Amino acid sequence: MRVVVQRVLECSVHIEGALKAHIGHGLLVYIGISHGDAVEDLEWLCGKLIRLRVFPDDRGVMNKDVIEAGGSIMLVSQFTLHASTRKGNRPSYMQAARPEEAIPMYLRAKQLLSERLGKPVQSGEFGADMKVGSINDGPVTIVIDSVLRE
Repeated sequence: MRVVVQRVLECSVHIEGALKAHIGHGLLVYIGISHGDAVEDLEWLCGKLIRLRVFPDDRGVMNKDVIEAGGSIMLVSQFTLHASTRKGNRPSYMQAARPEEAIPMYLRAKQLLSERLGKPVQSGEFGADMKVGSINDGPVTIVIDSVLRE
């Protein structure tokens, strides 16, 4: 499982021209689920996201997590995070989980994050053609991989 996390001032997801979800300041989390990702990986990753100290404290030091900062989370599925460009110029997505495996994990991630955050997590729609708009704050962008535990 791989995520790209961005600290944002705001972000929104539109599907077919209609607003699907919006948050103010918080975390925009793109999540890619691969073959063989386990619930343990998901639980570790959700814990890491909730505890990730990327929000400034009173001195301007990134020392607060999303809860302490009063932020929200937007979760967006993105199978392209598992693209391989090793061979040729057309990315291969063979490492990305098929929808029947990925959808339950995506929904469980949304549930776990909501429980740990203490409020609903906003999200895109799995498999939809989404238009994601965001204002990256900092910018702060971090990649986390559950297999590498980094």
